[in-house]
Amino acid sequence: MFAPDPDHWLFKLSPEQWMNAAMNELKRAEDAYKRRDVRAGLAGAKRAAGMALNGALIVKPNDAWGRSYVEHVEALAKDPSAPKDVRDACALLLRAPSPGSTIVGLRTKTQDDKVLEAARDVMAHALSIVMQGWDLPNED
Repeated sequence: MFAPDPDHWLFKLSPEQWMNAAMNELKRAEDAYKRRDVRAGLAGAKRAAGMALNGALIVKPNDAWGRSYVEHVEALAKDPSAPKDVRDACALLLRAPSPGSTIVGLRTKTQDDKVLEAARDVMAHALSIVMQGWDLPNED
C-alpha cells in the first residue's frame, strides 16, 4: 500500500501520479519538438522517461538507479536484467546530441521522433513494473 510523503523526493507522488506526470511531460516534449525547440524536446523526453521510472522505483526499489531522472536512465541503460530494447532506448536518450554545442548539426523530424519513441519505450517498461505492483480487485 502506498503512503504519500510530500517531503520525500520519491514518495511525494504515487506510482500512478508519476506515470501521469510522465505523460504530461512527454506531451510537452512533443509540443517542443513541433515548435523546433530541440533543447526543450530532448530535456522533456528525458524527464518523461525519468518520471515514469520514479513510479517504477516505488513498486520495485533499486538503489542502483540513483535519485535523478538522468541517473535512472543511465542505470537502466546498463542494467542487464532490463530488456535489450529498453536498454537501447535509454542509450539513445543519453547520446542524443543536445543543441548548443560547438558543432552545428542538421536535425530531422526522424531524429526527433526516435528520441520521443525511446522515451515512450522507457515509459512503457516503467508502466509494466508499476502494473505488476498494483493491487487489483479480487473478482471472487
